[in-house]
Amino acid sequence: MLPYHYWLIATAVLILIELCTAGFGVICFAVGTLLAALLAYLQLSLGWQISAFIVGSVLALVFIRPFALKWLNKHKGEQVKTNADAIIGRKAIVTEVIDNVAGTGYVRIDGDLWKAVSQTGTIIPIGAEVTVISRDSIILKVKL
Repeated sequence: MLPYHYWLIATAVLILIELCTAGFGVICFAVGTLLAALLAYLQLSLGWQISAFIVGSVLALVFIRPFALKWLNKHKGEQVKTNADAIIGRKAIVTEVIDNVAGTGYVRIDGDLWKAVSQTGTIIPIGAEVTVISRDSIILKVKL
């Protein structure tokens, strides 16, 4: 095998490791091995190849990794609502009169029935369209 084959094998191994970690750290070393493989293909000495590996890896860590991490984490600060929390803010139709004093009230959202209470304590009639304000376990707090 030629020297650049070893560098390409190292590149492939580093890419596989990166696929398992996804931290954009190992991929920077893969950039260094690609640069070293290029110099090995050009038949430059091992010293040049190792220097290219070090310089390529450091440059990738300094210049590529920050942008990759920024792209990867662009939605990290946003809280994605899922499951029952996704219904907060949605419209619902009252299927049973909502009366907090009597303890009655159901609404329908996407075909599902939910126990509901009025945010203001007012009685809400059947058929009214309400907005879900919050959720406490399986009980929704709604408003007109």
